[in-house]
Amino acid sequence: MTGRIGVLISGSGTNLQALIDTFADDPAVEVAVVISNKADAYGLTRAKVAGISTAVVDHRGKSRSVFDAELVEVLSAHQVSWIALAGFMRIITPVFLDAFPGRVINIHPSLLPAFPGVNAQQQAFDAGVDVTGATVHFVDAGMDTGPIIAQGSVRRLKGDSAEDLKARILAMEHRLFPMVMRMAAEGRLQLGDGDVTADLRPGEALHLSD
Repeated sequence: MTGRIGVLISGSGTNLQALIDTFADDPAVEVAVVISNKADAYGLTRAKVAGISTAVVDHRGKSRSVFDAELVEVLSAHQVSWIALAGFMRIITPVFLDAFPGRVINIHPSLLPAFPGVNAQQQAFDAGVDVTGATVHFVDAGMDTGPIIAQGSVRRLKGDSAEDLKARILAMEHRLFPMVMRMAAEGRLQLGDGDVTADLRPGEALHLSD
């Protein structure tokens, strides 16, 4: 049985590309549809090149609940079992979460709970931390507050610019996100009462480092 993933994006879609590349020849995992709230998001082009169905659901002029209901309709039509938020710049409401309970996963460019919200890489750089990284977590109604699944740590090196650090965090995201989404799609990841259970295989770990 193929695990079907729906991916939500708002921008260039580099994490989407990591998922596409990882699962391109995998009969057990399929990126079934890519949805963006922005028609000019380059991630849509990435999906089309890969032969993946795409949709644009514009959030403008709508309440969050109406927008989320439209997303749910598209995702349900594609019979997805898991949702990956890959640079999706909208806060999800209970309308969406109730439609896919324990099935919505986000990638965030910091070691949560540190530096939630936007520009997390710059926040970490400005704070002068020695180690930051990326977090994959289940999504709840808060901002980057859901149960943590996996994290990858990235060191800040001497002489790093903010862009240097951002690039290494992004590379970690590209390692971490496909690994977790594979676990999910293969039925090896569960959320119950706030606790995360993962059935790890050789080469997988919930804590990575650069």
